[in-house]
Amino acid sequence: MLSVSEEYVRELNPDAMLEVFGQDYNPQAYAICESDMMIKGQNLDNIHKADSFTEDLMPEKTFDYMLANPPFGVKWESEANFIKKEHEEQGFGGRFGAGLPRINDGSFLFLQHMISKMKDPLDGGTRLAIVFNGSPLFTGSAGSGESNIRRWIIENDWLEAIVALPDQLFYNTGISTYLWIVTNRKEEHRRGKIQLIDATSFFTKMRKSLGNKRNEISDIQRDEITRLHGDFMEGEYVKIFDNSDFGYHRITVERPLWLNFTVNEEHLDRLREAKPFVNLAKSKKRKDTTAAEAEIAEGERMQQAILDALGELSSEGVIKNRDRFSALLKAAFNGAEPSLPASLFKAILMALSERDETADACTDKKGNPEPDSDLRDYENVPLREDINEYMAREVLPHVPDAWVDESKTKVGYEINFNRYFYKYTPPQPLEVIEADLKIIEKEIADMLEEVV
Repeated sequence: MLSVSEEYVRELNPDAMLEVFGQDYNPQAYAICESDMMIKGQNLDNIHKADSFTEDLMPEKTFDYMLANPPFGVKWESEANFIKKEHEEQGFGGRFGAGLPRINDGSFLFLQHMISKMKDPLDGGTRLAIVFNGSPLFTGSAGSGESNIRRWIIENDWLEAIVALPDQLFYNTGISTYLWIVTNRKEEHRRGKIQLIDATSFFTKMRKSLGNKRNEISDIQRDEITRLHGDFMEGEYVKIFDNSDFGYHRITVERPLWLNFTVNEEHLDRLREAKPFVNLAKSKKRKDTTAAEAEIAEGERMQQAILDALGELSSEGVIKNRDRFSALLKAAFNGAEPSLPASLFKAILMALSERDETADACTDKKGNPEPDSDLRDYENVPLREDINEYMAREVLPHVPDAWVDESKTKVGYEINFNRYFYKYTPPQPLEVIEADLKIIEKEIADMLEEVV
């Protein structure tokens, strides 16, 4: 890639003063590049063989242009300790301050490494291009490492364009790939904007495939893609968006916890299996057998006392208010020795309860409704939309008692590329479908006649 790029630049400008640098962990790629640089008279001290994550051999260098085609879905578990330490100790003073992707895909680590080597915009800035698979576009929900990295890049207005390339372009994989163009020197008319280019149809079939490589982009098609990027105009293959169009709020929608309470044998059996209740008759005094037996006996006595006290409440029937039932429990256990720990009291309440939407909502000490985790839901609200207006339109008409737990709201970014270029294909008319079915039915009937 480095060698071909140099050749291309020299074709455009033979007088260009080029100084190239490269680093690769792959010994074959390193050897090929160094050999080529030797032939072309480049400085071989600028070509390095090392792991870019753990051994950055150009830590202080910044560049005008950068290119990378990192391996897709590469795991970084072997470098995890080094990378996590840099992330935690150096933050944005290091390379990985924006976040860490999941361990099985280091794509965004490569991109953060490159961004750390961009020149200051006052010194001319940098433009870089990196080839990814589809995963970095949308993998990771709001608050995840991947989403936070996308957010960092987009909110800094560094993402200039993404080009969806044809599939089957590479020797070792046939998957679809995307070219990300990242820069800190956007032209004025591009600021605050991101350009998406659908170049998936810009290819020609090769006469003979090379591994998984069956397609290639011709010079004419490459020129057309370049023109689409340079024109910066919307059309069949180009969509232009504001940066914020890719952002969203991940909101947590809560609903009240409704419980009724009954003392019956089924609920008492549930209590007998509850961990805080079971632990009453266990001892931590393993070395002192006599003390342990005494502690277990005391626990069993307390268990029976609890069951006896609850038995007195069986005549109360179904109670649909937790505060009222809690008061009855406290009265029943009044004077119990030792007093019931909070965890055990809570376990008793839960064991004797059933969800019931006709019951009163459970509330906290301030009178606010408590959420039911089983009814909890999540919504992605576009960043540019007011959350309250979204709730009023999309949620409250269906569940009027719902509310947003604002303490859990997160900002996320994703780029669902295919959605923006989706082309609706209408289904075939019923008459055509019916005719096809009749043909199939006749073919089946003919086959059956041959068998018979």
